[in-house]
Amino acid sequence: MARGKNAVNRSKKQSGKKNKSFGNNKHYRKDKFTNKKHAIKDETKQRDFRKFHHKRNDSENSNKRRRVDEEIQRKDLTDDESSELETDDFKQLLSTFGDIVSSQKKAVESDSEDSDSENSESENDSCQNKLSSLVKDKHIDDQKLKSADVAEEKVESQYFNAGQNLQDDSEEFEEEYNDTEKEEPDDVSDPFTGHFCFDIAPELLDSVSVTPPKTQVHTENWPTLGQLIFNIPSAPVTSEKFLNKSYFPKVIIEEENVYAKSGTVPKYINEVNWSKLHVKTQISKNLSKANFSNLGALDENNPSPLTPLQKELFSIVNNYQDLFYPERNLSNGEEVRFIYCLHAVNHVLKTRLRILHHNAKLSRKDDVPEEFRDQGLVRPKVLILVPFKDSALRVVKMIMDILIPDEKANVMNKNRFLNEFSGSELIMPKKNPKPEDYEATFTGNTDDTFRIGLTVTKKSLKLYADFYSADIIVASPLGLRVIVGAEGESGRDYDFLASIEILVLDQTEIFFMQNWDHLLHILDHLHLQPRESHGTDFARVRSWAVNGWTRYYRQSMVFSSLTLPEMNSLFNKKCRNYAGKVRVINPVISGTICQVVVQLPQVFQKLQASSSLQLIEARFDYFVKKVLPQYKDSIMSHVLVFIPSYFDYVRIRNYFKREDMSFVQICEYSKENKIARARDMFFHDEAHFLLYSERFHFFNRLRIKGIRHILFYQPPTFPHFYSEMCNLMQVIIFYMNGSFNRPVFKKLSIKNKLFLQEANQSRHSGADSNMTVTVLYSKYDVQQLAAVVGTERASRMVTSERNVHMFMTGD
Repeated sequence: MARGKNAVNRSKKQSGKKNKSFGNNKHYRKDKFTNKKHAIKDETKQRDFRKFHHKRNDSENSNKRRRVDEEIQRKDLTDDESSELETDDFKQLLSTFGDIVSSQKKAVESDSEDSDSENSESENDSCQNKLSSLVKDKHIDDQKLKSADVAEEKVESQYFNAGQNLQDDSEEFEEEYNDTEKEEPDDVSDPFTGHFCFDIAPELLDSVSVTPPKTQVHTENWPTLGQLIFNIPSAPVTSEKFLNKSYFPKVIIEEENVYAKSGTVPKYINEVNWSKLHVKTQISKNLSKANFSNLGALDENNPSPLTPLQKELFSIVNNYQDLFYPERNLSNGEEVRFIYCLHAVNHVLKTRLRILHHNAKLSRKDDVPEEFRDQGLVRPKVLILVPFKDSALRVVKMIMDILIPDEKANVMNKNRFLNEFSGSELIMPKKNPKPEDYEATFTGNTDDTFRIGLTVTKKSLKLYADFYSADIIVASPLGLRVIVGAEGESGRDYDFLASIEILVLDQTEIFFMQNWDHLLHILDHLHLQPRESHGTDFARVRSWAVNGWTRYYRQSMVFSSLTLPEMNSLFNKKCRNYAGKVRVINPVISGTICQVVVQLPQVFQKLQASSSLQLIEARFDYFVKKVLPQYKDSIMSHVLVFIPSYFDYVRIRNYFKREDMSFVQICEYSKENKIARARDMFFHDEAHFLLYSERFHFFNRLRIKGIRHILFYQPPTFPHFYSEMCNLMQVIIFYMNGSFNRPVFKKLSIKNKLFLQEANQSRHSGADSNMTVTVLYSKYDVQQLAAVVGTERASRMVTSERNVHMFMTGD
């Protein structure tokens, strides 16, 4: 007990000393706060405060000062209360600045870590400059400055980081902000600025909004791409006002409107200079390595960072014009992928730099000028549609190599992405290998239901970002179709598609084999008015986005290995870029008919139809009334009917059932046991006809044995399927490294050739001379027909008065 009393006494003595010390300094502290109070009331500084406090109520400021005066005049304060009072006045001052800065209109682009931390850093710099100026004018001593620094840190936390779990990267912001000072984003020579920073002239809008658009057609021949057709919307005279502006115009009410210039025919690139091509410096140093590491080799004789094909593709793409390139194949697929990934990353970085640059300027402004409109209705800007997860894996890896090639770079959720998008590969047979194109198409993970958002910053990449905070969306048509849903479904969402500025369709021919309707459904939901605001700052939304003109600004790129009427229709109706569109149209010299090695007659019969809709009925009637009766005789057994469209397949199958004809069927919905049974019955002549769908052949590539006659209900979608099916009629195709090797086959002895024939044909199926191929075609099938027989032949066959044309192997 005694020990406890002594401790209490010592505590009281120490407390008394503290109170005494406070009493000696009480008048000094009171004078200090009184001087500061009078300084604030100074008339000159009142004008400065009114400048900073233009949005605050005068009565509220008066009440705050009255409360501060009452606290200063208190005499009986404890030591803790006095220390709090010393900084409280500065807190009041700093909180006033904080209210001003927080009231500035900021870009609400997303909740990504990097953008928010950079915005707050820029605002803090502005707040610090204002505070430093005021403190210097009033000669506040060093002790108060230290207190102000502590209080400022609290204000930063309160006003800029409250309620957000964001990663602070001040060094990255400082470096990127320096870039904003060096790289002015309002360079009118940059196609990005010229395309997105101006409204369309009324005359130009009228040209692109009508169906069909009013365009001027130009034709050119480039060294690598070949023949190009440019469709440029008619250019109004008023839009040329843009060309006379050497600076970024400020559009105000009193000024004459400045419109976007119309599109022009691009000049193809001879020498690659990334600066002149307006490629961001932060990625330009990575491009050579990223490109040739994906191509697999570096050509020492060609020091250019782009191949000749890539130069010409980038000449068009960088000009923000629509492109339809129907010659993507196994050899140039990676070259094409690199170009659109480079363009997408460069576009996102330019948009990001522009927003950061405007944020820094807006921190010193009271309102948002018209020139600072730099956003869409939602954040996602780039949509890349690919058919399989393996394709998405290649796209994301390419973006990583372009943006952050370092293996230790900051890529969020990288391991999760690699686990989900790799593996699950199809096992290719070694005994009877699949064709080379099949193995290349279905390599890796072939899952077709996926979607992933990517958020791009200067030095990091976030995978699996929420769509409304993502810059790039990589998905399959089916993956997005699940989210977009159908009318009347609950929980459907398509607002994230409202502001897509770049659309990429890669391997479009596979979309046609999967489900073309899914793709059309996605395109129909682009640029619809969002149902919710999603945190958008409408003061920063571009005027053309508010007007609903985003579809005329969107750049679309369609890459395919073939040309189909459906693709042409999509490119003509869904792509309305006011800068114009470019399509590659090269004639087919020989066609796949030259790859047929079996000696047999190939007959092409022409149908007459007045329209594509009437063609459906005309084709069916011609088939069942004129063609099919010729193959019902027992001599014409082992007939395979090759049907490209599933709807036609179902119609013919139902007809065969009604007529009680001897047939078996194989389609993409057939089960494995029924497929095996149908193949066996057809080979052993237990079924006269085999109905065979092209989609099944695309996904399986089986070698059907026992074929003596082939009826192509329509020219095949994939032209190499024609020669592939014809070559199955006589021998098993001799493959070496996955492709047919004609010289090796010719060296085989007659005995071995007969063995191959017997292995592929039934001994009792008929004579070798009794084999035929018949193809039904019309003028609406000219593109598929040209891919089979060549452009020149197809043109003659369509325009000729003769309805029957026959070719023999070797002609």
